[in-house]
Amino acid sequence: VKLYPFGSPVRDAAHLRLLGDFVARLSAVWRVTHEAPIPVEGDRRAWDLLVNGPASIGVEAETRLGDVQALERSMHLKQRDSGVQRVLLVVRGSKRNRLLIRGHLPHSRTAFPLGTAEVMRALHEGRDPGADGLAVL
Repeated sequence: VKLYPFGSPVRDAAHLRLLGDFVARLSAVWRVTHEAPIPVEGDRRAWDLLVNGPASIGVEAETRLGDVQALERSMHLKQRDSGVQRVLLVVRGSKRNRLLIRGHLPHSRTAFPLGTAEVMRALHEGRDPGADGLAVL
């Protein structure tokens, strides 16, 4: 149990900043929907962002990585159920997150073949990245 007697009532401020940093780097051709629900009756899941334009991309943002395999599985199930063409994991570039990604890199490259530079360049240029990706910001 956590108590928050003082401070901002927004508990996900770091998450919102990460999403804002990501959206700020997109070309204007992309339409962004926050908390986009999965279009399945009774399904309470949602993408942190749904980015539509040259492709349909489901985006999940993580400020602090935990179980990477569970996250990948969850994202790919959402992809199946929502019909998006691509998925993108956006991660805050903390030392801890970078270590976790490095340790998980062989598996991550299978699930998310594109890295930060490739994904962000394509999205900034307003084009489909061509594959799923992982972007560290």
